[in-house]
Amino acid sequence: MFELLASWLLGPWSPPKDMPVLRSSPLSEWLDQTPLPVLMEPSYTPDPKAIAALNSYLETLERLGFDLSQQGIWLQTDAQIWATHQGSTALPAASLTKLVTSLAALATWGTEHRFETLISTTGTITNGVLLGDLIIEGGGDPLYVWEEAIALANALQQMGIQRIEGDLHIVGHFSMNYEDSPIKSGTLLKQAFNATLWPPEATQQYRTMPPGTPKPNLSIAGTVHLTSQNTLSSRQLLPLLRQYSLPLAQLLKLMNIYSNNVMAQTLADLMGGANQVAQIAAQITHVSPSEIQLINGSGLGTENQISPRAVCRILMALHQQVAGTSWSLADLLPVSGRDVGTLEGRNIPTAAAVKTGSLWNVSALAGAFPTQDREVVWFTIINRGANLDGLRRQQDQLLNTLVQDWGSVAILPPPLKPGQESLKPENQLGASSRIQPVALP
Repeated sequence: MFELLASWLLGPWSPPKDMPVLRSSPLSEWLDQTPLPVLMEPSYTPDPKAIAALNSYLETLERLGFDLSQQGIWLQTDAQIWATHQGSTALPAASLTKLVTSLAALATWGTEHRFETLISTTGTITNGVLLGDLIIEGGGDPLYVWEEAIALANALQQMGIQRIEGDLHIVGHFSMNYEDSPIKSGTLLKQAFNATLWPPEATQQYRTMPPGTPKPNLSIAGTVHLTSQNTLSSRQLLPLLRQYSLPLAQLLKLMNIYSNNVMAQTLADLMGGANQVAQIAAQITHVSPSEIQLINGSGLGTENQISPRAVCRILMALHQQVAGTSWSLADLLPVSGRDVGTLEGRNIPTAAAVKTGSLWNVSALAGAFPTQDREVVWFTIINRGANLDGLRRQQDQLLNTLVQDWGSVAILPPPLKPGQESLKPENQLGASSRIQPVALP
């Protein structure tokens, strides 16, 4: 699962004695022959155009009244740093924190990992009626939404269950529609099972499913309970179905497009919390822990602080994680000109794969964009100040200036070219093919 990074990631979180060579990556031929420390410690080679653009940018911010000590910028290509300001200073990074969570998640599970929800019963099926309780054992799927629940109800009805006489028990890490409460999640699931109970948003999401998808009418007579694993172990269960989530890479893309805080925190919690997430990212990128300080996995709160340098290293490590797979960096992040979400209303150069971040006094932007002269440019901009719209306009202008200076491209480089995995039928929300019957011994 970790083969896309150096082999030392398979072991404990400590650097190897003999530094390995990176495996093949479509970023450039240079990556293939460069030991990891060189990649992670690029040389500082000031670029006159980058320096001029950065100085102009900073002068504009200062003229607008922003404190330059609270602004961080980092610009680099594969092995060279072109310009930087406060680059190694950890600053409030807002939702750039989700890049840290994304990297740790990929290192922990891999691109193809699917979270599993197990559906079991305590009873038997007689004449279309389940005489017993329905058990939902959550495995941490951070994107269990209306479409997934509708597909599950249809699968249960296809098994011959038309009514459930017992209760609905929620066990483990199960959340529906980003709800923190397992009881609320179970109540939503119960609603989704019966189209006559659907709220307008459920009907709206149903319309996005393939034409001809049945509307379920599976009723549950009992109530919703939160049940512990210990209690469950004392009962005799009959497994019915396993429902698998979208692949992790696609989950991360959707999380980052809409900057979904609940999804990010769910993943962080499953990995052991914010400290563990930060530790994994620091070890992978060879960044000092002081440059990645997290209190959660989402970026909510100014206590989440990351240096611009660390963010760029995290972006490059994300690329390494998916290099050689059917996914690319553009499959993990929003792409300007292709995706909307938090990019709506922005004037970011076309084909840039980026992540935005915002708090009431923080505006951040990081990612990669293609150029003719410098190939793929990795960048981080972290701003503090009250005029977020003004800061965003200046960020966009800086990037467009750099593209004008270094030239735009007609053909996307592999890291910024989206793959086709997310278009597969099984990778659509509500896909019935991700629901499989349990093979009984």
